[in-house]
This record gives sequence, structure tokens and C-alpha cells, in this order.
Amino acid sequence: MLIHPWDAPHEDTEWQTWPAAHDFGRLAVNGPPGEPPAVQPLRFAYDAGRAEVVAHLARPNPLWAALQADPQVLLSVVDDYVYVPGPWQPAPGTPAEHGVPTSFYAAVQLRCTAHVVDDPAEKADLLNRRLGHFQPAGGSAPATPGGPPYGRMLPGIRGLRLEVTGVRAKFTYAGHKPEEVQERIASAPARRRGPRDSAAREHLLRRRHS
Repeated sequence: MLIHPWDAPHEDTEWQTWPAAHDFGRLAVNGPPGEPPAVQPLRFAYDAGRAEVVAHLARPNPLWAALQADPQVLLSVVDDYVYVPGPWQPAPGTPAEHGVPTSFYAAVQLRCTAHVVDDPAEKADLLNRRLGHFQPAGGSAPATPGGPPYGRMLPGIRGLRLEVTGVRAKFTYAGHKPEEVQERIASAPARRRGPRDSAAREHLLRRRHS
């Protein structure tokens, strides 16, 4: 992933807080010799304090063999993306029709070492950490080995801890454009009101003033 200086995080907390609210990504795992990488859609919980991701998958998932053969993986998350029409982007004094279209997006790639979790107590702890992330208000019984309602389901899954060993992040939101152009772009999503326009506008404004 190419990261221009103007797209790089302004500080570590910028990328560290983002995956907590964008917790669905794609886990890329090296395939066996002669085969392409395997890519698994993954709902996860990111723990910045421990620098790790926790998740689980069904025991029959074919990904396990690849993970055990090579535990070095990449978790990729892309969101807050919008299409930016050319007329939003022309340089000052340039006709609107000469503007070049682009896309805005945020992306975080976590390079990780995968650890497979099979111990029932450790799996229950992992599930409870996930429940604490996705259901912080509660409403579900805790997972306990052998106890209701999840105990009988534990043998059917395997836990996954992803130890984060490297990070690449970018927030591409017109950071290299003149202030006049940034102001023009910032006003446009508020009028269009398309999916993710509000989030993209917030990124642009936040990064202008940070």
C-alpha cells in the first residue's frame, strides 16, 4: 500500500482508535506453494492496549491449515470511502471540468502473528472479550466452558489471537490540496449526503486542523 506523506497518520492514536469502530475486515493468509493467498472476511475486536486482535472461526474452516503452516498474516480494513467527482477537485482558477476524480478512504493494515486458541477456558475468555467489545451494555450471558448458552458450542469453533507486529495506515482525504480546494471539497459531501459522505468529511476537517 502506497502511503504519501500527506496521507500518513498525524499521530499513532489516529490509526489506533480507528479499528475499534471499524471492526470488520479481511484476513489474508499465505496459501500453500503454487496457490494464491486465502482471504477470510473477519469480524474482530482490536485491543490497542495489548496490541492484538481477537476473533474466532468455525472449526471446519479451511484457513486453519494455512495458518498453522505460516502464522504470518495481514488484516486489512478499509472504510469511510467515497467517490470524489472531478468538479470538486480543480485547482484554483481551473475550469471545473478539468478536475480529476479520485477516491477518499481510510485504510489500516495490521501485520500479525496468528495464535490458534483451542483451550476451552481460553476460548471462553476470548469470546467474552469480543462480547465486551460488541455488546458493552451486556444482555448476554458470559461464555463458560460447559455452561449455557455457549459451552456446548465451544468445541465447534477455534479462537484466533493476532499479535500485531507491524502497522501501515493511511487517511487519504485531500491532504496535499490547497486550502481553498479543501474547503470546496468539504462542503460538497454535506450537499450530496451519500453513504459515508459524513465520515469522509469529518476526516478531511479533522486532519486539516490537527
